[in-house]
Amino acid sequence: MRRGFLVFSLFVLGGFAALAQSQAANWVGTWAASPVGSVVNAGQPGPGNTTYRNIVHISLGGSAVRVQLTNEFGTDPLTVGAAHIAVSAGGGAIQANTDHALTFNGKPTVEIPTGAFVLSDPVTMQAAPLSDLVVSVYVPEQRIRNTTCHTFADSTNYVFKGDATAVVTFDNSSPIYAWCFVKGIDVKTDGKAAAIVTFGDSITDGAQGTRDANGRWPDVLAARLLADKKTADLGVLNEGIGGNRVLHDGYGPSALARFDRDVIAQSGVKYLIILEGINDIGRLKDPHEPGDNITADDLIFGLTQLVTRAHQHGIKVFGATLTPYLPTGYSSPQGEQVRQAYNQWIRTSGIFDGVIDFDKITQDPEHPETFLPDYDSGDHLHPKDAGYKAMGDAIDLSLIH
Repeated sequence: MRRGFLVFSLFVLGGFAALAQSQAANWVGTWAASPVGSVVNAGQPGPGNTTYRNIVHISLGGSAVRVQLTNEFGTDPLTVGAAHIAVSAGGGAIQANTDHALTFNGKPTVEIPTGAFVLSDPVTMQAAPLSDLVVSVYVPEQRIRNTTCHTFADSTNYVFKGDATAVVTFDNSSPIYAWCFVKGIDVKTDGKAAAIVTFGDSITDGAQGTRDANGRWPDVLAARLLADKKTADLGVLNEGIGGNRVLHDGYGPSALARFDRDVIAQSGVKYLIILEGINDIGRLKDPHEPGDNITADDLIFGLTQLVTRAHQHGIKVFGATLTPYLPTGYSSPQGEQVRQAYNQWIRTSGIFDGVIDFDKITQDPEHPETFLPDYDSGDHLHPKDAGYKAMGDAIDLSLIH
């Protein structure tokens, strides 16, 4: 009896030790991109027998990494024949001594079910903060009717026929400007680290910014957080999708539909910044589909839903006012009235844990319904690099503590 009790006790203590060790390993998101689906049309080159070399700019550093590969918008199971992670050497090249093959339950290949994503096994490697990592994914020849990519990366990535996941210099490759089959990277950190999700549309995604410059306002925020000792343990995850809407599907699922995947499920998320709604408002210029005739109350309802859902998971939410959008191709007097009412609600409702007034930061004081010319990319809707920098620089870091 005593011997049996001793064996049982050791088993229980061993289980507690394993649990404690698992809890001590704090995995936090350092980079992310919201996936969307794209139909593979007949006649275009198939995505099979291709290596996708994705160049990503991480925020938080760590002593180990794990990678999220995705088939969430696929209509068939996706076989990944090989995947590697390495430190970028610039262009499509990698630093050879940093290359690591990814495994999945110890195996170099994995089948991702339809509508699912998978986490790789942890890889011990030093990931420096604000560095560029390379995730190479080889997809063998197979039936792929829909790809899962973030189609606007504002980053030069590369494709190569065949398995080139371990190739140091990516010669004879073709550039693409999407991140494909990869949606996130987590780093192993100490217990204090956490992540901030920036959730929005093309203005969060970085449209009209300089490609490969990593000058999106979330990138600017990430650099500022790292430079401040009080916030240096916070990563930034960019979950913006160009053309995205709060209430209805547009380009990609609506904010309401994708919220759990792109916010709640992120590793270590503690804070959320929401900047979304201008594409809902833009439909008022020429409403022709159900749901286009939205009101400020409709948008307020949608945002309130998101804030409530985030708070249920202990996530602090900062509301960001919508930046100017006159005169753009889809601006209208009615839309401007909705934008003003919506922004006033964000500033005064009290449901947020803090407010970031991007409208005031970017507007022309002489014509507050328009961008300051120094910040305007030229389309009167998206900032240029200077505008994105002003947005990232204006966020009060004392909100985040």
